[in-house]
Amino acid sequence: MRFDRGRLTDDQLIQLYTELLRPRMIEEKMLVLLRQGRISKWFSGIGQEAISVGATMALDSDEYVMPLHRNLGVFTARKMPFEKLFMQWQGRKEGFSKGRERSFHFGANEYHICGMISHLGPQLAIADGVALAHKLRKENKVSVAFSGDGGTSEGDFHEALNVAAVWGLPVIFIIENNGYGLSTPINEQFVCKQLADRAAGYGMKGITIDGNNILEVYKTISEAREYCIKKQKPILIECMTFRMRGHEEASGVKYVPKELFEEWAKKDPVANFEQYLLKEKLVTQDKLGQIRASIQKEIEDGLATGFAAEPVKPDTAEEVADVYAPLKTTAVAPASSTRLEKKFIQAISDGLRQCMERHPNLVLMGQDIAEYGGAFKVTEGFVQQFGKERVRNTPLCESAIVGSALGLSIKGFKSMMEMQFADFVTVGFNQIINNLAKIHYRWGQNADVVVRMPTGGGVGAGPFHSQSNEAWFVHTPGLKVVYPSTPEDAKGLLIASIEDPNPVMFFEHKALYRSISGMVPDDYYTIEIGKARQVQEGEDVSIITYGAGVHWATEYAAKNPDVSFDIVDLRTLLPLDYDAIRASVQRTGKVLLLHEDTLVGGIGGELAAWISENCFELLDAPVVRCASLDTPVPFAIELEQNFLAKNRLHESVQKLLTY
Repeated sequence: MRFDRGRLTDDQLIQLYTELLRPRMIEEKMLVLLRQGRISKWFSGIGQEAISVGATMALDSDEYVMPLHRNLGVFTARKMPFEKLFMQWQGRKEGFSKGRERSFHFGANEYHICGMISHLGPQLAIADGVALAHKLRKENKVSVAFSGDGGTSEGDFHEALNVAAVWGLPVIFIIENNGYGLSTPINEQFVCKQLADRAAGYGMKGITIDGNNILEVYKTISEAREYCIKKQKPILIECMTFRMRGHEEASGVKYVPKELFEEWAKKDPVANFEQYLLKEKLVTQDKLGQIRASIQKEIEDGLATGFAAEPVKPDTAEEVADVYAPLKTTAVAPASSTRLEKKFIQAISDGLRQCMERHPNLVLMGQDIAEYGGAFKVTEGFVQQFGKERVRNTPLCESAIVGSALGLSIKGFKSMMEMQFADFVTVGFNQIINNLAKIHYRWGQNADVVVRMPTGGGVGAGPFHSQSNEAWFVHTPGLKVVYPSTPEDAKGLLIASIEDPNPVMFFEHKALYRSISGMVPDDYYTIEIGKARQVQEGEDVSIITYGAGVHWATEYAAKNPDVSFDIVDLRTLLPLDYDAIRASVQRTGKVLLLHEDTLVGGIGGELAAWISENCFELLDAPVVRCASLDTPVPFAIELEQNFLAKNRLHESVQKLLTY
């Protein structure tokens, strides 16, 4: 192995060695503890340390790294205290995630590290968002994201690289090609000669290097950093290495040919660099002994502290409270009494425009939202007013854009992503469910992201442009789900959603866009998320609903004046306004739950269960659900009208009245 020190001083070389040795010694100790049964699990990076350490040491300390579970060197090179790391691995409250996350599935903003999720690929798009923040602020910084060879087969890899290339983002993508994705060898994962060759397809530079040579890694990443900043472009670096242990210790290594271990043992990054330092007389055996002794003391002291830490004592109130980031802003009332009649879609557009004016750190992203103004023209004229940096057309990369939005949030930006249709959210589902929703609970990082969701049927758009999928997200702690039915609520709730530091799924019924009008305050104002609206009070039947269901209910009530209807517009589905629900049940004793979503698994089932558990003594009849058919949404208007819950509203009301 040939080492080229370049302009590195003796002290820098010794520092690199120390940082290279530290994760190796920690891992060797962890393997001993694992055999002793004192720890439960370990993902080993032995043999790959030069990549993590070399890359991290080549960065500024305030540049974000998105590591994976074999990158201990990133954490140690960022000077994370070992005792706190060990308490993290042991699931102690004094770790970095209050015992809520395992091994390296955590981040820490003070160390500029963003924690991974088990799905691997989503890390890459977060790096896009962080780099976009650097670009918008004109900072000379990069972000770095790690991927294994296996992870390069995921769609997130393609999306993240494509977005970074198209937007000209200063991102360093590092592939640790260690020969195996768990037990699957690389010849069963891809057929190109080198993974770096893929870079050409994205119009970016690709390099393959010896990942076991600490100086080559350090030099390459240093030069890549300068390149990304100067050119404002991403780069893909493939580091060839080998995993000397199993995917995790329980996996074993029986599937790996013995000769591979023998070959790569000769390329050990620690042993070879140590021999280089000795050969060049930069260190002595005594000096090496001193370095080892210092690290050993650090490890033993950290273990003593970590093992002394008490197991977590569950605090249910704290667990629930940490699902969401605290909302520090207060309700905003309109500055004047001026109200203008606006269509539903105009109210949304006005609210979004006023948010852009009030929050210079708000970035809008979505397919065709710039010059074209979006599929429904919500952002028409925005690019002329706010510019293309803040109103960004995106490639068809829903997952990467959601991930980029999270990256922006990490850097203190707000973002709104428009799903062209709510149906298309499935392509970004993982990022929303597993990254946005869980990140604050996992390690205290909020996701200041609003995902706008044009939703619903009634317009003859067929199975893939008409779905009502709000229930998917109501089931996910950490998200907020907002679904207005009037222009006034649409504007006030959208502004509140953007003010909120938590991820909000904002549903907008397409059929209401231009069919519903109302008087809307002209000024900037918010409506509290989590508060229902009493549409009208009544004594006979409660209709609890939201979205288009509100209009179906009010139309039906107007046509049946002999029945006194109590109509509640939930407006927010997560969190729910249980006080308003209970009050309505108390007024009538008969409850109809109406929603456009299909019946099975719809939110009506959750509401019915809650009412039965908490309001049983107030009921005069079983709770009735009125929902759409349990089929995909059909295209033909006649079939769609038959599909919709509105078609069964009269039957459902009569069922209650005659009970």
